[in-house]
Amino acid sequence: MATTSPERLQNRKRYKSIFSIVLLFALMILGSLPASAHCDSFDGPTIKDAVKALETNNVNLVLKWITPEQEKVIIPLFNKTYSLKTGDKEVYEIVEKHFFETLVRLHRETEGAPFTGLKPAGTTKKIVQLSDQALESNNVEDLLVKLNTHIDKLIKEKYEKVVALDKVRNDSPAKGREYVEAYVDYTHTIEAIHDIAEQSGGHSSHNH
Repeated sequence: MATTSPERLQNRKRYKSIFSIVLLFALMILGSLPASAHCDSFDGPTIKDAVKALETNNVNLVLKWITPEQEKVIIPLFNKTYSLKTGDKEVYEIVEKHFFETLVRLHRETEGAPFTGLKPAGTTKKIVQLSDQALESNNVEDLLVKLNTHIDKLIKEKYEKVVALDKVRNDSPAKGREYVEAYVDYTHTIEAIHDIAEQSGGHSSHNH
């Protein structure tokens, strides 16, 4: 019996990791995990940078989140906010919140996304928190293990729902529509994964 070389095993692990990330982006596209939605929460990276900027009087820490054209709004507002830091506490809290809201709103505009207000800390989805933790700890392995477990469970649930409804899909129009809804959800998920995998391979990422 032929044995698998260490190099081939390493390649399999690498492909599995890439596949996990592809699946994550597929789920984002399908709407189960809005990309960058946590940028409007108090425990998201945008406001974390804003807090640090005000603590150190360094507006450069937040400019990465906006365009050069938007700097003319943020820099004066930052300076005004910082100048009130040692004054009346209630006034400062109001101005600080306005600064946070303006920064996040402008950042969301760069993504073509609406701003619906700041979200409390703790509202960010667990998987997004784990992705940030992986970056902070410079360790993606734990994230991939948890992500694989989560995605495996999700795909199996979609698959098993279709299989179960397939047995009764012709019993009535209602059962048939329920089957079609589950079938479309399942197949669109797989299709999205395939499309993103094709794009990540470079087939459509270079348009000249």
